Amino acid sequence: MAQVIPRIVVTGSESTGKTTLAAGLAAHFGTVWTPEFSRGYAEARGGVLTALDVEPIARGQMAVEDAAVAGAREAIFHDTDLLSTWVYAGHYYGLRPEWLARQVGERRADLYLLADVDLPWQADGVRDRPAERSDLDRLFRDALEKFGCRYDVVRGAGPARLESALAAIGRSGLLNRTVGR
Repeated sequence: MAQVIPRIVVTGSESTGKTTLAAGLAAHFGTVWTPEFSRGYAEARGGVLTALDVEPIARGQMAVEDAAVAGAREAIFHDTDLLSTWVYAGHYYGLRPEWLARQVGERRADLYLLADVDLPWQADGVRDRPAERSDLDRLFRDALEKFGCRYDVVRGAGPARLESALAAIGRSGLLNRTVGR
C-alpha cells in the first residue's frame, strides 16, 4: 500500500512570511516545498495581471504541486495553493469560477497554516495593497471555513513563527515528529 504524504499549505495575505515559513518547514523535516506559482507568473508580467490570468495561474499552481510530490518525504509543504488563487480571483476581479471552487475542494490540503498579519508589510514589486492585509486575512479565514479546511494560525517573527508552525503541526497529529531529522 502506498504511503499518503500529508500536504501542508502556508497561506494568507501578502507579506506575511509564507515563502520563508514553507521553506523553513521543508528544511526542518528534510522534505520538499513548492513556491507560489503566481509570484513568478506576476513577475514575468511586470506585476500586471487581469482576470484572464486566473486560469493559467491556477493550472500552473496545480502543475507545480503535482510535480513536487515525487520528491516528498514524510510531508510536502506548499507556499500557497489554489485556495489563494480563489481568494485573489474574488478580491481583485470579483470572480468565483465554479471549476476553481471544485478544484479547491478536491485538492484541499491536510492542514493549512494561516500566516497572521503580525509582520511588517514589505514592498517587493508584486505586492500592492498594504492597507488591505486585514481585509484579505478575513477573506482567507472565510475561504478556509467555506471549504471545510483544517487550519491553525501562526504568529511571531523569525524563529518564533517557525515554532508556532511546528506547534500547529504537532497539534494536528499529521506527522510523527515535530523536531528535525
